[in-house]
Amino acid sequence: MKKLIVFGLAFITLTAFTGSTGSENENKVADGINWVTMEEAIKLVESGANDKLFFVDVYTDWCGWCKRMDATTFQDPNVVQVMNENFIAIKFDGEAQRDIDLKGQTFKFIANGRRGYHELAAALLQNKLSYPTVVFLDENFNMIQPLPGYRTGPQFLPILKFLGEKHYENETWEQYVAKYTQTAQPQEGGSN
Repeated sequence: MKKLIVFGLAFITLTAFTGSTGSENENKVADGINWVTMEEAIKLVESGANDKLFFVDVYTDWCGWCKRMDATTFQDPNVVQVMNENFIAIKFDGEAQRDIDLKGQTFKFIANGRRGYHELAAALLQNKLSYPTVVFLDENFNMIQPLPGYRTGPQFLPILKFLGEKHYENETWEQYVAKYTQTAQPQEGGSN
């Protein structure tokens, strides 16, 4: 848990948050990312047939940054590749009005104010209803890390690789970033 908190704090200092975009259709395949519904993902967990981590894009229909993240970040070919290789990608409307059963608990829509919210969104976002927020879960739907805010493809890619390739199990975010930035930068010098 300490690694995750350090990861979150380090990421906040490295990345400027600008917002994100969600999808208006949970069944939509956004240019290559194989999105599934929450219910489809839960069936995978219940069947024991899943060996990938889960990535949950928690969005709302009114969230402009959610739409922007859909149109930019989730269209980035590198993001699409890493996402499909390492994650089951889920679109989840934070204001969905259907009941969802997960791990013996029924999560419902709660009418509150002008819009309301879904209890599962509140649980995934640790009661901080901020959109967009992406959530990383292990193969059994246990929390790894929620990350609020919009990120571009290049900002998002190291995070996807760190978590999706399970580097977080053996190294800190700081160690990974140092290694990632070294390998991502062209070497100086060359032939004469």
